[in-house]
Amino acid sequence: MILNNNNNNYSSFWMSDNDSDYEELFGIEEKKGRDLVQLASYKRAIGNFVNIVTGDSIPVTFTQRGDSYTDGKSVTIGANLTDKSFDIAVGLALHEGSHIKLSDFGFLKNLEVNIPSEVFVLAEKKGFDKYTTLGHIKNLLNYVEDRRIDYYIFKTSPGYKGYYHSMYDKYFNNKVIDRMLLSKEMREESWESYEARIINLHNKNRQLGALRGLRDIWSAVGLGSIGRLKSSEDAYRVAEDVYRIILSNLSDATLDNDSEESQNKGQGQGSDDSSDNTMSDEDFQDLLDSVENGEMESSSDGSSSGGSSIELPQVPSTPETPSENLDNDDGSESIELSERQKNLLKKALEKQTQFMNEDVQKTKLSKKEFNDVKAIEESGASYQEVGVDTEWGGKQKTRCLVVKKLTQSIIDSDQFRCATKWNQRSYGDKDSYRSSSYNFVEEGIRIGTMLGRKLQVRNEENSTKYTRKNSGKLDRRLIAELGFGNENVFSQTFVDKFSKVFVHLSIDASGSMSGQKWNKAMTSAVAMIKAADMCGNIDVVVTIRTTHASSHNRSTDVPLIMVCYDSRTDKLTKVRSLFGALDVSGTTPEGLCFESIMDDLIPGTTEQDSYFINYSDGQPYYGNKEIHYSGHTAEVHTKKMVNQMRAKGIKVLSYFIGGDYSYDSDNKAFTNMYGADSEFVNVTNVVDVARTMNKRFLTK
Repeated sequence: MILNNNNNNYSSFWMSDNDSDYEELFGIEEKKGRDLVQLASYKRAIGNFVNIVTGDSIPVTFTQRGDSYTDGKSVTIGANLTDKSFDIAVGLALHEGSHIKLSDFGFLKNLEVNIPSEVFVLAEKKGFDKYTTLGHIKNLLNYVEDRRIDYYIFKTSPGYKGYYHSMYDKYFNNKVIDRMLLSKEMREESWESYEARIINLHNKNRQLGALRGLRDIWSAVGLGSIGRLKSSEDAYRVAEDVYRIILSNLSDATLDNDSEESQNKGQGQGSDDSSDNTMSDEDFQDLLDSVENGEMESSSDGSSSGGSSIELPQVPSTPETPSENLDNDDGSESIELSERQKNLLKKALEKQTQFMNEDVQKTKLSKKEFNDVKAIEESGASYQEVGVDTEWGGKQKTRCLVVKKLTQSIIDSDQFRCATKWNQRSYGDKDSYRSSSYNFVEEGIRIGTMLGRKLQVRNEENSTKYTRKNSGKLDRRLIAELGFGNENVFSQTFVDKFSKVFVHLSIDASGSMSGQKWNKAMTSAVAMIKAADMCGNIDVVVTIRTTHASSHNRSTDVPLIMVCYDSRTDKLTKVRSLFGALDVSGTTPEGLCFESIMDDLIPGTTEQDSYFINYSDGQPYYGNKEIHYSGHTAEVHTKKMVNQMRAKGIKVLSYFIGGDYSYDSDNKAFTNMYGADSEFVNVTNVVDVARTMNKRFLTK
């Protein structure tokens, strides 16, 4: 997988044509949408991370409807993934995946029966009904369980800490939360105040003197020794202890939590924006910098040092501080929040609560998008980085989309203009502009059948036995001659057979190949496939190459090469059922496509004869908003790729398919790229290439 944004701190460790001219001329707005290929790549990468870290095969899927949460079986991710948000998404996925591995969902589901009735009685005295109490304990348990689970990843997979830090920066390490901890907010004993400060105990700016019992809660949680908790049940016991401490510090006269008065008390009622202690964002940043640089005395528990982290030393319990303590632990006076800051604080706390409840908002995919991503995954489509060493120099490069398998589902998705449902439906239709009455599949199979009959001799083996040799296999018929001093009683057998052959046929599917050129080129390809299928010891891979625009946005064009047939894995029936969906579109990225498949799809070994056959009708041409690939630059790059193939022992045969006209510049460029092996054929005799190759296959 290719990630383009260099601003990503951790994921970097890995992972124009005629239509566009028409749209620009008439002002047609390009369709915008998600790059589903990139989403599929993100999903695949995140799934690998989750499986590596957890050691389990945990499914990763996009959410389709509603808000997603961990169901104990699979990890759900949002569809608003970008290079910039990738690290956060990985952190969330690892967090959810580790819950699946380590959390006891049966225990959590039956949490109510595990809570002693005594706790419900104590909570009722404080004004909390059974349902509210259950929600309180669940929230506390989620916080403790999250710390336990995250510690496991930190300990067992330290290389993945960066993803967690990105996740915590988004949901917890917030300047607004920092302000709240150092402010007069959440300092009056109420459930809201305790919850807000407890879920931020791992923040360096926590103030343990802000609420009665908060120091005891800090000790009960014991972040520095969180590894002592081995199960969800252990985490629950801590959560219950914390809740008992909270209840013991709440007045029996606690008002209804939903009342306006209670909310005002929890938000620091009586604060005044006009107070001299109200700080601007700039002044507050200076305050944080002072704490960071050690210019202010650290709090009594040493909590101001070390930065934001979920791994902190345990601090012994100390005597409780007075109620409504407005001073910070280092003796400094707490600050006021402005109304704007209070509103931001409310949103930040809501986001934290959603995170703890596994209720993070995630953008959903439509049903069609979900199925299309699945189809893309099945096709093995992914981006490969190409063009790094091209003549334009520097770090300029682009991506090439490699589709490793043509499937019916990828055709149904209509993701790629070169393989669509419309093409498939209209194929063979006499009223269609595509082919009239010409059927390149059936014509190719007819010709291939004739060629294949001749190729069947490749299956024959000729054995010649030579006797009376002084070495080899003992010939039993000559053993008696040993008594007469004859030592040449051995035989040798020589087997004469054809070498195995691998053929990669790559066809230019740019717009200029439309009509007769395309039909004849595909006829030739199908003929080779059929003949090889009859022979049995010839492997054939057929690819087409063009360009692809994600979401039909031409400015995002990338080179595309699609594997339409691979005899090593596909059956001949695939040609009849799927090849009608193929047609031309886009431009000619040539060498960039060759580079993307150099290692995986063009094998070169001494155990077989390997051929790379190219059909093309022009010079390389490709461009998007980032690069322009044509002329001398493209020729040099394509020639370099061809020479790399030859260096691997691959025989390169390239055919320029001419039409009613041709240009000298095209001929010169073609010869320059493919050298002495380049040939120029007319569209009417493209099929003869298959016959020519047939003769080569019969040569030992």
